[in-house]
Amino acid sequence: MKKQFFVVAAVIIGSQLQAQKDTTSLDEVVLTANKYPKKQSETGKVISLINREQLEKNGGKTLSELLNTVVGTTMIGANNNPGTNLTASIRGASAGNVLILLDGIPVNDPSVITNYFDLNFISIDQIERIEILKGGQSTLYGSDAVMGVINIISKKATAYKINVNGNFTGGSYTTLKQSLGIGGRNSAIDYSLNYTHLSSDGFSTATDKNNVGNFDKDSYGQHVANGRFGFAAGKRIKINLSGTYSNYNTELDASAFNDERDYAVKNINKRAGLGVVYTFNKGTLHANYNFNRAERDYLNDSLHKPNPFSVYQKSNYIGRTHFAELYTAWKFTNWELLVGGDYRFNNTNQTYWSTGSFGPYSPEPLIGKMNQISPYASVIYNKNDFNVELGSRLNFHSEYGTNVTFSFNPSYLIKNKAKIFANLYSSFKAPTLYQLFDAFAGNIDLTAEKGIVGEVGTELLSIKSFKTRIVGFYRNTKDAIVYTSNPSTFESKYLNAAKQTNYGVEIEANYTMGKLNIAANYTYTNGETTAAFDGTGAPLAKDTSYFNLYRIPKHALNLTAGLQVSDAFFVSTQIHAVSKREEYVYAGAPEILKDYTTIDVYGEYKFAKNAKLFLDLKNISNKLYFDFLGYNTRRFNFTTGVSFQL
Repeated sequence: MKKQFFVVAAVIIGSQLQAQKDTTSLDEVVLTANKYPKKQSETGKVISLINREQLEKNGGKTLSELLNTVVGTTMIGANNNPGTNLTASIRGASAGNVLILLDGIPVNDPSVITNYFDLNFISIDQIERIEILKGGQSTLYGSDAVMGVINIISKKATAYKINVNGNFTGGSYTTLKQSLGIGGRNSAIDYSLNYTHLSSDGFSTATDKNNVGNFDKDSYGQHVANGRFGFAAGKRIKINLSGTYSNYNTELDASAFNDERDYAVKNINKRAGLGVVYTFNKGTLHANYNFNRAERDYLNDSLHKPNPFSVYQKSNYIGRTHFAELYTAWKFTNWELLVGGDYRFNNTNQTYWSTGSFGPYSPEPLIGKMNQISPYASVIYNKNDFNVELGSRLNFHSEYGTNVTFSFNPSYLIKNKAKIFANLYSSFKAPTLYQLFDAFAGNIDLTAEKGIVGEVGTELLSIKSFKTRIVGFYRNTKDAIVYTSNPSTFESKYLNAAKQTNYGVEIEANYTMGKLNIAANYTYTNGETTAAFDGTGAPLAKDTSYFNLYRIPKHALNLTAGLQVSDAFFVSTQIHAVSKREEYVYAGAPEILKDYTTIDVYGEYKFAKNAKLFLDLKNISNKLYFDFLGYNTRRFNFTTGVSFQL
């Protein structure tokens, strides 16, 4: 792997291409760090950005592919077949320990075991920017923000005129996408409507390990529509309404290395939101409500039988969330104060029916619900380039009780050229409805996972067009929830049975010279789990430790280069390299996933003031690799198309 890194670095240094703009500028204003606009230079928190310009110069990439290039962030399955379950990991955190925000509002799916939100529901064409906030963010955002949050900010109308934008693309695997949006604003109202359709013949999700040659393609089809409408209700009040409908259908395979020809799932997501902002002399008052409903409907018909045990399966999973919050932000001479609270209600209904060689099987439906009430506050003091933030949240959960989190974020800005910081957070992840109420493995006595997260680092703003950031991080989680199963009695149960630690370093650098820019980032991540119980749930005489970063690389490197050849022509290249990883194998030793390096090349040409053609060539070396053992990733593939804005 080290040899690969040196080879990759040599390729980039010798390249005549140029990278996209960096993601660590201290001057850029962000929203996620404090729930209100804040310059990065004024906070010690670690945040990475994917701005609108970067989105436009990656016309062939998906949301997960772009997130996969952010330092410290791993999108497992980013390059698998469309419709693959995408889980975000920040700094080695497991699934469900990264909270997804849509326009600052937490979203999740209570019908999923780990409570994560399916990023397949989101179209990259409808995104304005993305903010990735690292560290334990439970004080601001509550449960699941164990190692960070990803805030996906929707497109909004900015110009005082009607604006129409769209793109039409095609590519490998007979993939076609059409996207169209319209928006506008004046002094009283603003609005936007967006629609995206995506279809693909895909490829076999499962790997044909024995070269049987008859694994079928697994297709994908998606529709996403969203709308926003805002209006002024007086001089000080702004009201915003929003709604999204997204559905996708995808074909599935039976398991790793195992084909299936009549197994499919339909996924539907509906979201509706209301936001009110009241502006006063010293700050703002915000009131938000959001409803989210996700449904997954699986059908495995009887025409193709990969095994005799399951001839026909039908299952349905529905998760609903209600989220309401009220908070106010005050700004004084050297002080800032944030005070608020939120209410969350989650419920799920899950049914399953199958038949096979052992006859029909239909367990009792899983029906579960819970609610949380959480007041929180933070105070910031800023004077003479010294900035310090102290915050806390009190969480009341209907099932497991209460817990408290805190955050402490001091930083110092040195002559507007550099920043040093040291952050200390606590975080938590509440037990999910499945872990609490599943008839076979659920445990109503579970408590929340509780973590302590530390960061220390330095960030260089600019010295002769060179910028860099170095961050060391550490996480210690107690009462980690693990799944145990006894193969003799067939009994299984979730237990607070382990302690987890993760640690590592993130390094980012960016160099700009005229139209030339080179950007790179490297992440080292390591960790272990210390268990008090064995895999059957029996107490151990002595705690046992083992490596816990399944599917997460210890080493990850991204190098991006691009050149604005002229006002009309832009080209770039991107290299993504990861070290070997471990794949969990039930009741067996982990498998090793080999290290790999992929290279992408992108180009665009503006043939009119507001229109361009683009071509994205991905994995040009046709590298064969696994993110999930036994499931195919994309070999060499391309996307090309035209985009416009009127």
